[in-house]
Amino acid sequence: MLNESTLSITDLTEDAIPFSTKGPKRLAWEDLKEGLMRWQVWYMLAYQDIKLRYRRSLLGPFWLTISMAITVYSMGYLYSYLFHMNIREYFPYLVAGMLGWSLISVTLTDLIEAFSYPEAMLKQIKLPYSIYVHRVAMRNIIIFFHNILIMVPILIIFHNVAKVNFCLLLLIPGLFIIYFNFICYGLVFSMIGARYRDISQIIKSLVQVAFFITPIMWTPDILPPSKRFIAYLNPFYAFIELVRQPLIGHAPTLLNILVVGVLTIIGITAGYLIFPARRARIIYWL
Repeated sequence: MLNESTLSITDLTEDAIPFSTKGPKRLAWEDLKEGLMRWQVWYMLAYQDIKLRYRRSLLGPFWLTISMAITVYSMGYLYSYLFHMNIREYFPYLVAGMLGWSLISVTLTDLIEAFSYPEAMLKQIKLPYSIYVHRVAMRNIIIFFHNILIMVPILIIFHNVAKVNFCLLLLIPGLFIIYFNFICYGLVFSMIGARYRDISQIIKSLVQVAFFITPIMWTPDILPPSKRFIAYLNPFYAFIELVRQPLIGHAPTLLNILVVGVLTIIGITAGYLIFPARRARIIYWL
């Protein structure tokens, strides 16, 4: 028989239990909610990442902007002649596309290591796992706003600035949609990257291939009409257009919005099925 000093199960409070009795879905939801509420934490971590990367440099993150400017300006001039394109239309198209591609591709490869890269910090400090995904997404969003300065001389030289100023407002909701997808897919990709460390090299190789099959340097119009659906259904192209079209003075097409909507639903579903079920195992994979 239990003596008086022994606690019964019903006498134990939640604080006295060494493990959580909450279900995995509730824990996952609280992780996402708390991670969003602590936006100051992941914003400062993202800012600190950029600051440390360019420590003791004169121009800081603008070195990356200068490097990209040299690359895209050279490519725009060269490929406009190789593809026999009107330089006034092709130059803004290419530069805006490269900005969108850089944002999406770099974030994707970084998200694979969102948990494995800060392994020591994740083991020592108790923070919501979603904070590390926000950290990667916000870091690349900040870098994107640095790189967007590349478009300024292009708009002045080749484009109608007044028209672009109006359409540029569409860039804000486009970036919100892209950021939301970064979080949805990032939760899944970061868990896969933590479980299988060699997956990052595979993803980087696939991203290099995707660059050439995605309409960035070329337009879907050069394909036969019966083959253009391949470009329109390309996930990279769908999200790039959310950035490129407002920057060149146009709105994304209805088909583009539908493709992004379907991809967003897939991302939400994947995150809902995988993150709660495997969230507790993340720390053991590191």
